[in-house]
Amino acid sequence: MLVQDAQREVRTVYIGAFWGQLVASAIWLASAALGFWVTPRAAIFTLVVGGFFIFPAVQALLRLTGRPASLAPGNPLGGLGMQLAFTLPLSMLLLVPVTEFRLNLFYPAFLILLGAHYLPFAFLYGMRMFIPLSAILACSGVALALYIPGSFSAGGWMGGLILFVFAWIGRAAVQHEARGKA
Repeated sequence: MLVQDAQREVRTVYIGAFWGQLVASAIWLASAALGFWVTPRAAIFTLVVGGFFIFPAVQALLRLTGRPASLAPGNPLGGLGMQLAFTLPLSMLLLVPVTEFRLNLFYPAFLILLGAHYLPFAFLYGMRMFIPLSAILACSGVALALYIPGSFSAGGWMGGLILFVFAWIGRAAVQHEARGKA
């Protein structure tokens, strides 16, 4: 299988990461709401624990919409996808000392980690849209830490909105590609 064919299958099966980013967006927005109206602890718990359910939720949504929920067994990028899925939880260990140092740095630091996490998706999906997504997430984290250090929830709202917008961009790109082939 050629790399381009493997990437096309990843794009097609996962609809340009549409469901994954949409689910992640909902989790980020729910976390931000909890951080604003309840407590930062509830917000952190929601984002961290909720993140572990993104892939199972994507699988369920793909099946509910009648689409295939996994790559063909011969697709060599399946292993890369699994490895990328574990990079974020492992790097999230950095959030512990950062948050202990200053609670309001939780979302900015997480945005930076999430931006780094999304960069290899440009290769996995064969979609350049993940490069600006990565840069926007990381730069948003830095900007929030520097210019809005007094707000706990601002980064949660921002992360949720960025993921929401890029979910639709990815979906539109895959739909455009499918129409071009027809």
